[in-house]
Amino acid sequence: MKANETKVEDFLSANKTQFVIPVYQRNYDWSTGQCKQLLDDILEVGATKKMNAHFIGSIVYIHDDVYTASRIKELTVIDGQQRLTTLTLIYLVLHRLAKELKNENLVTEISETYLINKFGPEEEKLKLRPTDNNDKALKYLLRGDENEEYADFSKLIDNFNFFKGRITEENYQIVLTGLSKLIFVEVSLDRAKDDPQRIFESLNSTGLELSQADLIRNYILMGLNRRDQNKIYQNYWEVIENLAKDETLNGSRVSDFIRDYLTLENKNIPNKGKVYLEFKVLYPTSTLDYLENILSKIKSLVRHYNKLINPKNETDKDLRIQLEYINRLEINVAYPFLMQVYEDYANSIIDKQIFTSVLDLVQSFTWRRFILGLPTASLNKIFMSLYDKVDKGNYLFSIQKSLLQRSGVQRFPRNKETLNALREKDVYNIKPKNRTYLLERLENYENREPVLIDGNEDITIEHIFPQHPDLKWKIELGNDEYNLIKENYLNTIGNLTLSGNNGKLGNKPFKEKRDLANAGYKDSRLWLNKYLSSAEKWDKAEIERRFDLISERFLKIWEMPSIYIDDESDNNEVNIFDAEDPKHKKLEYAIFFGNKLEVREVAKLYVEVFKQLFELQPETFFTSEIGKRIGLTKNPTEGNPRQAIEINDTYFIEGNLDNISKFDRIKQALALFDIEDELTIKYANDND
Repeated sequence: MKANETKVEDFLSANKTQFVIPVYQRNYDWSTGQCKQLLDDILEVGATKKMNAHFIGSIVYIHDDVYTASRIKELTVIDGQQRLTTLTLIYLVLHRLAKELKNENLVTEISETYLINKFGPEEEKLKLRPTDNNDKALKYLLRGDENEEYADFSKLIDNFNFFKGRITEENYQIVLTGLSKLIFVEVSLDRAKDDPQRIFESLNSTGLELSQADLIRNYILMGLNRRDQNKIYQNYWEVIENLAKDETLNGSRVSDFIRDYLTLENKNIPNKGKVYLEFKVLYPTSTLDYLENILSKIKSLVRHYNKLINPKNETDKDLRIQLEYINRLEINVAYPFLMQVYEDYANSIIDKQIFTSVLDLVQSFTWRRFILGLPTASLNKIFMSLYDKVDKGNYLFSIQKSLLQRSGVQRFPRNKETLNALREKDVYNIKPKNRTYLLERLENYENREPVLIDGNEDITIEHIFPQHPDLKWKIELGNDEYNLIKENYLNTIGNLTLSGNNGKLGNKPFKEKRDLANAGYKDSRLWLNKYLSSAEKWDKAEIERRFDLISERFLKIWEMPSIYIDDESDNNEVNIFDAEDPKHKKLEYAIFFGNKLEVREVAKLYVEVFKQLFELQPETFFTSEIGKRIGLTKNPTEGNPRQAIEINDTYFIEGNLDNISKFDRIKQALALFDIEDELTIKYANDND
């Protein structure tokens, strides 16, 4: 590696040289603000005689002694593309201005010194050779044909127009002087001696702020020759970038997609900031054949990912509706599993009916859990390994069985507990997307003329007992009933409906809302208003009767799989959070992090758990309440902590606790470490 301080104009004026921006570089994306800052610096240094130089960073390139057939030397730029491209735009503006001023000497000087290789063939003529999408815009600017309009959006065109508006006949000499004073560090790498990828990673750590997807793209392509780079980019990576995109927000989701792919492959969810590192570990080499093999699978899965995040791209109407529901619920944690199921459907391993049933099952499982308020963190662990449980010969049953066998915080909520939670749940003040999902699915079950609520301003949510009732409500119901409904039933599903006439219904008494001409419940065609059309009053009893009707429909939509499981594994193992009170009980064994612990006493389990957790992550015990709660200390004195127990060569914890207190501290620690599912116990049959 060679590093030199170099003037920008000397670097750009190098004879028979082309600065190549490789396909793995991110797109040119400097904002107007960044362009303004650079131009302001150039104008300042150009106007100040005392300032002889201005440093603008570094440009790093790979020099492999590669020459084209016409002896043009190629330098592959791996850092500095944004500055180099922006400086080229400034020279293009000066070139255009010199033409307008009929300064032929300046036109020739700028053109043949900073913009083109005069004697190079067409594809080697530009000194800066950007990626294909920017190359077209740059050539358009160089042609300078005022009658030709550039049809596509380009940051190059935008920034050129900005500079064109700022660089004028009055200040262009100052700009030229300023450009002559710009310097940067020129870093030349030799692929045979240096490691461009490692150097690139180092540059990224100091402020390039590339996404995880950018780093992976560079890792895949940087080690290949130009021809192979283009092949891999065009056949695979460009497809991945185009498909892993939220088309509504026009935002890249490549980093998220690769994270989901790695979750599927490794059965472990990478940290969002370490997706690139996990990818490197999984795929340590990047030869052409190896890359084509791994990218083929990634490319196949991204086609399904595209439909998961953009349901409108699914051509089958029935599937599209299910995908829209899943997308609305933001069940992103299920994507690793669903991508592979989608792949099985695409490969005809399963038919449409099974695929639809799986999509329904995922909704039932996650929506019931939402109604109960079970922790969403558990879903990550469930879905990242769920596909491993699939039996291709009994596809749907194997998935149903796996979900139904889960217990504790990972459980599939049964009918009774789900309805008990739904009866009292405030479903009005949940996320609007979730609220709409609930009401829309209830309304449209087996409805041949579905009512769309999402985005429909004509249909809104109506409180039957109003949020701010007319005084007549209190008179009709009486104080006790009135307050009971307002405090306990107002925002529950039994008191909510849909209406296209919310404003007209307002806070009126129930019968007036029911009978209002062309607007009341009696004239509504909605299922949710059918019961209301014949009700004579609206009190607690009516709310509960309507809830019973809704609950029947709820259980048909979000079904509990009706399968028989001969559960031979039912050996009374239970997650510690679901275990009975441990008072006066002994253990047969415990399972922690997948390893069986032969512990009979709760006291021994207590010590073993904290030994392992302290070894795993000791800093957490000093930055949270758990260290204090267990009496962690280096120097046990008499009676403090009581009955000190050694957990390693240095530290002790308190041991003088009853079994219930030990369980409480274990559960607190597991929740703190986000590993609630990692400790299972089995009580001994005899409790003596």
